[in-house]
Amino acid sequence: MSKTLRRVAIIGGVRIPFCRSGTLYADLSNLDMMTAALSGLVDRFNLKGAHVDEVVGGAVVTHAKDWNLAREAVLSTTLAPSTPGITMMQACGTSLQAAMGIAAKIAAGQIESGIAVGSDTTSDPPIVFSKKFARRMTEMAGKKTVMERFKVFSGFRPGELVPQPPQTSEPRTGLSMGQHCELMAKKWEIPRVEQDELAYESHKHAAEAYVSGYMDDLVVPCAGVFRDNNIREDISLDKLATLKTAFDKSDTATLTAANSTPLTDGAAAVLLASEEWAAERGLPIQAYLVDAQHIGNDFVSGDGLLMAPTIAVSKLLDRNGLTLQDFDFYEIHEAFAAQVLATLKAWEDPEYCKNVLGKDAPLGSIDRTKLNVKGSSIAVGHPFAATGARIMANLAKLLDQNGGRGLISVCTAGGMGVAAILESPKAKTMDVAA
Repeated sequence: MSKTLRRVAIIGGVRIPFCRSGTLYADLSNLDMMTAALSGLVDRFNLKGAHVDEVVGGAVVTHAKDWNLAREAVLSTTLAPSTPGITMMQACGTSLQAAMGIAAKIAAGQIESGIAVGSDTTSDPPIVFSKKFARRMTEMAGKKTVMERFKVFSGFRPGELVPQPPQTSEPRTGLSMGQHCELMAKKWEIPRVEQDELAYESHKHAAEAYVSGYMDDLVVPCAGVFRDNNIREDISLDKLATLKTAFDKSDTATLTAANSTPLTDGAAAVLLASEEWAAERGLPIQAYLVDAQHIGNDFVSGDGLLMAPTIAVSKLLDRNGLTLQDFDFYEIHEAFAAQVLATLKAWEDPEYCKNVLGKDAPLGSIDRTKLNVKGSSIAVGHPFAATGARIMANLAKLLDQNGGRGLISVCTAGGMGVAAILESPKAKTMDVAA
């Protein structure tokens, strides 16, 4: 029996200020930050004591003790204890993927409300010992006598205690994300100057968003911090041009620390609901989540680690009968300036669109004045799992203020891409799937 799907409302979102790794949040855990973001959301939308049908999200860099992170964060807030928490992870797409799952359940009538959340800290990474020493510790836990436990360490060598730092390289290639993006920059012939210009614009837009007061209801204080500490209001293109490359020291390298996202600590949350639930609580709707798509690519064979969003967006456009130009705002996550520029160039390239996207003609170019108009990850930072929720909350507010339609594109580790379409309640048409 067919059933008309309900529209999924985005009520709004908040985040804590994002801070560079090892700085102002050095003593905070993922649970601390996720709780702070959730509590800010509860306060903003008067959810104290309220039951929310589910809170979904997680963190990319986690400790074993964080196996129930979302639920523990819920229990650390004033949400009703009946609110379940679901911990999940899809690298940099985590909180956007969480929103997709919540939205599907709302649309189908299974739930009425949900919160997508993400938190990440590279200041508090899990440090583990060698596998050999770990096996000794596991074996020792099963021994009953002191002598039996002592025998477990027969043949022990001090080298077993050398810490194993977290790995940031792709397991399939052994290359870091930055190294992969250098390959993309070379393949797509993305000049250093264009990367620096995009980074410059990101910082300028982000700084203005704070100065204008735009960020006032999107950011809640945490640990005495009131704004992101990576934004550079005094950034200059001349200074950017002097920086050394970060991931490749060859003469053809173009990626620097400044045109790449910094390691960042932070958390973000966004509230989604049915129209009925929002009306019952007297909560205005900022935007609707119309549709979303995720997909992977064969980056191991050279498709480009961060190019999967080009495919996700193409499929999303087809399903909704839209063109790439049918948007008033574009929110493309800035993992690297080169990745954003390669994405835009791929959509303009006839050969790529034909061979990879199966198109007879290129998707075309976008109006760059509509891209990341309040800055993005290069400026504000990128706590991996939190970025999707940050972007969704920001775009929902833009649409609430200006009307229209917006596109989200997020690349992730592992050669995956997540994309979504948001639309303002003020939009002329609302296509509802049935």
